[in-house]
Amino acid sequence: MKKLLFILSAGGIFFFTSCGGKKEEGGGMSANAKANIAASKIVVDAFMSGDISKIDNAVASDFVDHTDKGDANRDSLKTMITMMHKAGSDMKMETTKELADDDYVFSWMRMTGTGDGTMGMPKGPYDMNSIELTKFKDGKAIEHWTFMQPADMMKMMGAPQNSMPMKDTAKKMENKM
Repeated sequence: MKKLLFILSAGGIFFFTSCGGKKEEGGGMSANAKANIAASKIVVDAFMSGDISKIDNAVASDFVDHTDKGDANRDSLKTMITMMHKAGSDMKMETTKELADDDYVFSWMRMTGTGDGTMGMPKGPYDMNSIELTKFKDGKAIEHWTFMQPADMMKMMGAPQNSMPMKDTAKKMENKM
């Protein structure tokens, strides 16, 4: 009987200590990860609003953006935000999923709006998805990469100039043989 009482007591203590712990808000996310997400949100909000006044609070002075032609810096990021907002002032960026740790924020983003045909965007409505990967140090973005589906990249690029339908290209190749 004492054995049974001991087993039940030990089991009860184990059960209540494992279930009784207070859950940390944010899914156990560290303070650094939370700061990184907050900085990432500042940049997303700037793209939608066109307001670049808070970018210096979220992006380091030696920031490198690997998505532009060559590697862009914080000032070129501000210029790009301003130009993209002018090219499509109704841009919406919806976060589908976001994961963060002390060094990186991975954001699965859906971007919708209407482009004016500049900034590498097609004229008219667009709806694209991307993975935005940002590296952080001391709560500020230091590097950024964008990954997109090839189909979404092609939408941005538009139809190639002087292109011909595939069947015409195949006929041309056939005639050369």
